[in-house]
Formats: sequence, structure tokens, C-alpha cells
Amino acid sequence: MRNIKDIKRIVVKAGSTSLCDDNGQINKEKILQLVLQISKLKRQGYTVVLVSSGAIAAGMGELGLDKKPKTLPEKQALAAIGQAHLMQIYEEVFQIFNMRCAQVLLNHDDFDDRQRLKNLSYTLHALLDYDVVPIINENDALAVEEIKFGDNDTLSALIVPAADAQLLILVSDIDGLYTANPHTHQNALFLDYVEFVDEKIISYADEGTSHIGTGGMATKIKAAKMVNDYGCHMCIVNSHKEDSILNALDHEGTWFNASQRLNAKMHWLAYRTKAKGSIIVDEGCKEALLKHTSLLPKGIIDVSGRFFNGQAVNIIDSDNHLIAKGLVNYSSDEIKLIKGLKTSEIENVLNYKDYDEVIHANNMYINRGNK
Repeated sequence: MRNIKDIKRIVVKAGSTSLCDDNGQINKEKILQLVLQISKLKRQGYTVVLVSSGAIAAGMGELGLDKKPKTLPEKQALAAIGQAHLMQIYEEVFQIFNMRCAQVLLNHDDFDDRQRLKNLSYTLHALLDYDVVPIINENDALAVEEIKFGDNDTLSALIVPAADAQLLILVSDIDGLYTANPHTHQNALFLDYVEFVDEKIISYADEGTSHIGTGGMATKIKAAKMVNDYGCHMCIVNSHKEDSILNALDHEGTWFNASQRLNAKMHWLAYRTKAKGSIIVDEGCKEALLKHTSLLPKGIIDVSGRFFNGQAVNIIDSDNHLIAKGLVNYSSDEIKLIKGLKTSEIENVLNYKDYDEVIHANNMYINRGNK
């Protein structure tokens, strides 16, 4: 049963494969159908934020390329060319339905810094108050990591808390989640409802083979976990099915049900800030942390990476399993000096002791599942 009574704001993510033809060029008819459904959602009383892929694909179409280049400068150039062309198309189509849209380009740093994240949230809410549909994309022309490894499934999941949305709809080229890749496994079973994203659900992920987009099923399940932990539902639908976005509220696709909501600080720490390094701890410390105690120097074995006071780091065991993520009270250089020591010995080594804890329990997210 899909619980939609509390849904007021929807984030719709349209992937490259749902915007492009088989040759990788932007298909205006597909964009028309997408915007038509957004207009219908708005008439039903929902506010909508659109996360749109397609900048590189649009650039490919503008230059008449049928294969995505492999070098980074070429991809960034295509993104710069294509983003302008893509927004021009959106402007024209939105005007058909007497709607206005606005472009918002983001980098990962916008989510890493809590003040910038607040500013993003204020901007999105202001646009929605003006009855404007924000169209969001990664700033591909500058975001090196996005072009090499990234995806807009994750970006759309990051947008959910900033927009305070209650539903994320991922528009793709597949019906939803199967127990195996349906293209290669005839016995794959379709799942129309997922109560909780656990290890079994994660095991069903199988990266797609799209030559246009970058996101596979693994990134979609990761996005589901992220938004479910915020108390937001998610649905994967097939763009090739008529009115699939509208029907997501009823029966279409795979519905990932919202779980218990993390508080804003813990959700930011868990998903929206990048770890600047890692702290490796022993088994005794690991067991204590899982009971949500503070991290003390005594249980620390080693430190990886360079970071400073107040930054986020991963806490891992000797097998590289993620235990927790937290904000450190000491820099990596300081922790290297005090690792394995008792709290009472910190001042003797550093000549000062600002904190007893390397990471306080209140500034720590415990990983009780896979992300």
C-alpha cells in the first residue's frame, strides 16, 4: 500500500536515457511528455523540483557525436555546450504549459558545507514560493568526480532534504527493481514494493549497460536508502510507459517505503558530507562504538588521510568495514600522536587537551546498515 496522504512536494529525476533517443540525442517529444506530467502534478496540488540529466547528451547531439568521448576535457566541453541547449529546450516546453523554470547547477561542496546547504535550501524554497520549477543538475563542466564516477540518482537524493520533499521519483529506462537483471535473467522477479533497504535488496542491484547515462540500479538503491532514512518515499518508474510519473502515486514502478527519519544533523553527517579521511579502531573500540559511546584515543590503531578539527571522517575496523562517521575534535596529525593512549595522557603528549574524546557520541552517526 502506497501512503501518499502526506506527500506535498515531489522531486522528479529524469535520467539521460529518459530524455534521449537511441542515438544519444535529446528527444524534444520526451521532454514534452515529462513536462506535461509535471504540469499535471502541479494542477493536483503538488510542488515539483526537477533534477535533470542530459547535459553531456545534449552536447553530443549539438556536435553530431554518436559516442561519448573518453577524455575529461571533451566531456566537460560537451557538458558546457549541452547545458545551455538543454535549458533552452526546457524554457520553450515549460512556456507551452504556462510554467516557469529556473536553472540551479551544483557541486558536491554545496552539500558538504552546512551553511551553503542552508543557502541552497532557502533558494529552492524561494523559487517554489514564486511558483517556479527548479531544474537542477550537477555542474558537469567543473565537477571532475561527477563526470568520472557520478550520477544524478545520488544528486536527486541529496536534493530531497534541501527541498524538504516527501517523494522522489526516479525516471529511468527500466520498470523498477528486479531480483536480478531482467535483460540477462529470465527468472528475474519484479518487486513493486520495498519496505526496507537491507542487504538482500542491495544484492539485487546490477549495473546497467547504458551508453548514454552513468547511473545503474546500485545507485538507485543507494538513493532509496538515503531518502528513506530522511522519511521520504522513493519510486523507480519507466519513462517508456505512458504517464509513469503520475502513476507512481498509485501503482507504477517499484515503491521504496519511507523509514524512520534521522534528525537533520545525523542525515547530513551520514549522507551529505564527504569523509576527509579514516580512523581505524580495534575490535574492543568497535563494540563500544556500536553501543553509541564516544571515540577515545585508546581504541585507535591508525589514521588514514589528512583532516582537521571539525571535519568528518569515517571510523573503520581493520577489515575496512564502516562502523561510523563523525566530526573529529582533533586533526589527523594530533590523532597520530595520541592514538592508543589513555585520555589522561593526551595533555602530556600535546601540551594541551581541548577534549577528552576524539569524536563525541553526539557528533557521530553509527552505520547499522549498508550505504
